[in-house]
Amino acid sequence: MKTIITYGTFDLFHYGHVRLLKRLRAMGDKLIVAVSTDEFNALKGKAAFFSYAQRVEIVDACKYVDHVIAENHWQQKVADIATHHIDIFAMGDDWQGHFDHLKQHCQVVYLARTDEISTTDIKVDLSQQQHH
Repeated sequence: MKTIITYGTFDLFHYGHVRLLKRLRAMGDKLIVAVSTDEFNALKGKAAFFSYAQRVEIVDACKYVDHVIAENHWQQKVADIATHHIDIFAMGDDWQGHFDHLKQHCQVVYLARTDEISTTDIKVDLSQQQHH
C-alpha cells in the first residue's frame, strides 16, 4: 500500500485544489492532507478566509482525501512521515527544492500547479471587483 501526504492551507477551495488532490490520490492507495492551522498560518504571516475547522471540513469532504491531520509547525513533517508510514511526500512545484531533505525518509515529488487558478488570484480578483 502506498501512502501520500501533502500540506497546505486549502483556503477558498477551488478546482485547482481538486485537481491536485486527484493527481496525488492517483499516485497511491491513501492520501493524507495536512491542513495548516490558523495559528501556524499566523506564524507564516498568512490569514485564511475560512477557519481551520471549516477548511478541514471542506478538504475532508473531497472524495480523493482519506485522512486529514493538522499542520501545526514546519518541523512536524519527519514525524508525520514516520507516524503515518508515508511513501510519497508531495507539494506544488512552487515549493521545488524546499523539501529535498525529506528524501532520506520517503520519495519527494513536486507537482505542477493548475495554471489559471490560485487562491491568491481569487483574493486579488475579489478585491478588485469590490473597488469597481
